[in-house]
Amino acid sequence: MIYVCSLADLHATVKASGASHILTVMGKVEKAARPASVHEANHMLISMDDITEPADGFTAPSLSHVERALTFVRGWDRAAPLVIHCFAGISRSTASAFMAACALNPDRDETDIARQIRSASPSASPNRLIVTLADQALGRDGRMVRALDEMGPGAMTIESRPFRIDIH
Repeated sequence: MIYVCSLADLHATVKASGASHILTVMGKVEKAARPASVHEANHMLISMDDITEPADGFTAPSLSHVERALTFVRGWDRAAPLVIHCFAGISRSTASAFMAACALNPDRDETDIARQIRSASPSASPNRLIVTLADQALGRDGRMVRALDEMGPGAMTIESRPFRIDIH
């Protein structure tokens, strides 16, 4: 089970879900204080801004960010849930959850996963650059990007509500 949330909901989501692993994907990762219940080795921090093209003063998501996240997700034993969060729980975290679900289910249809995310979170707006890089890294031949297009834009909000997706 993968839970997605904002930074503000991180501790409550970890506590409520019993998560053992956390993937933090946001610009100022030092703001993500790890809950005491999660071992340091089980908390991956990846610093990137929520942009889709290079911009001065910002760190665009890159293939190395995606590969680090994929390595971490593949190392997760699935004995307890994984929480993926960014600052608002809308873009980087939902893209990373989509990427994780695709990586852990290589035969599952990308559109099915995208629909599950949309059903769970009306505000989900996965970062297109992260999805594009993940599609390439996972050899999905553009299917993740097409699923993102079919998913459509998320409802406007400042911060999402925590949600979960099944990884079956």
